[in-house]
Amino acid sequence: MNIFRIAADMSHLLAIIILLLKIWKSRSCSGISARSQILFAVVFTARYLDLFTTYISFYNTAMKITFLVATYATIYLMFFKFRSTYMRESDTFRVELLLIPSVLLAVLINHDFTPFELLWTFSIYLEAVAILPQLFLLQSTGSAEVITAHYLFALGSYRGLYILNWIYRYYTEDYFDPIVVVAGIVQTVLYADFFYLYVTRVVQARKAMELPI
Repeated sequence: MNIFRIAADMSHLLAIIILLLKIWKSRSCSGISARSQILFAVVFTARYLDLFTTYISFYNTAMKITFLVATYATIYLMFFKFRSTYMRESDTFRVELLLIPSVLLAVLINHDFTPFELLWTFSIYLEAVAILPQLFLLQSTGSAEVITAHYLFALGSYRGLYILNWIYRYYTEDYFDPIVVVAGIVQTVLYADFFYLYVTRVVQARKAMELPI
């Protein structure tokens, strides 16, 4: 495991922690797409079913369990604890437009036509586009809270660092997985507009707050 992989995992973990703390401290899930969170729950569930069959390392197992528990905890908070603050009328992205193509791609383009391999491949394709409902929600409302913006920035950083991880592994291990790489690049590109929004709005807003009165 290299430094880029570890940094990517930490960025991913940071994103989830930011989101949970945002919801808990503000007692609100306003600005957060439950549809994206459900898609991420589907991604992690499909990908980590091997928890019951395969042990790789303590780190690997701990991260899998953390992502599963944290994601389902987020969904619980949104649909039960702070249900009244959920922006249901704005969170309207049609997730079937993401789920169906991901299933079809997994069946058509995979490394091995076995149940676990198909579920893993499906999770890779779906993760690439699972953030779209969240980005659509931000676009429809026209604004993003600073904490939500930090969450998305951390997620985008996670994908960008994974690209560096793949480059590193290609040159040091001769490793290249076209399914993972292409899906990861697509996911990173989806964050491009948001990165621009993050820099121009969040960072500039912080500078404005630091200006002397």
